[in-house]
Amino acid sequence: MLQQYKHILVAIDGSYESELAFEKAIAVAKRNDGELFMVHTVDTRAFQNVSSFDSAMVEQVTETAKQTMEKYMQQAKDAGLQKVSYTIEYGAPKTIIARDMPKQHNIDLIMIGATGLNAVERLLIGSVTEYVTRNATCDVLVVRTDLQNKPALASTKKPKPTK
Repeated sequence: MLQQYKHILVAIDGSYESELAFEKAIAVAKRNDGELFMVHTVDTRAFQNVSSFDSAMVEQVTETAKQTMEKYMQQAKDAGLQKVSYTIEYGAPKTIIARDMPKQHNIDLIMIGATGLNAVERLLIGSVTEYVTRNATCDVLVVRTDLQNKPALASTKKPKPTK
């Protein structure tokens, strides 16, 4: 029997890689008649070093995230998904995606974009994708290609102007 994924989590962070993961998550949810959960995590550690921290900044980030997630929600519904929802969470993205959300929603597949960090950045701050693949208790699919299975990096390269 083929594995069927009924509760699919996709991490949305606004990057091109997360866009690819979202598009593939729609396809997987449709094929499996599954439910798609989208999560955007506001990393509250980013606000710790802001000396003039105030609630207006958090409200602005939240409003931007809500607008983005509503757009994705509509896109998923337009693609034919009936069972789709989103949440905006606050805290450490690594643990929210790898542990908290899977427990809360009985997730059986996490779809996440490949990291956009270079080797030095990964060493210094760590990769959310790497952490999720190592620590999640369910299957994790790291998306590296577009819907036509073309490498994501090739899709983002712009042609050089001719002289």
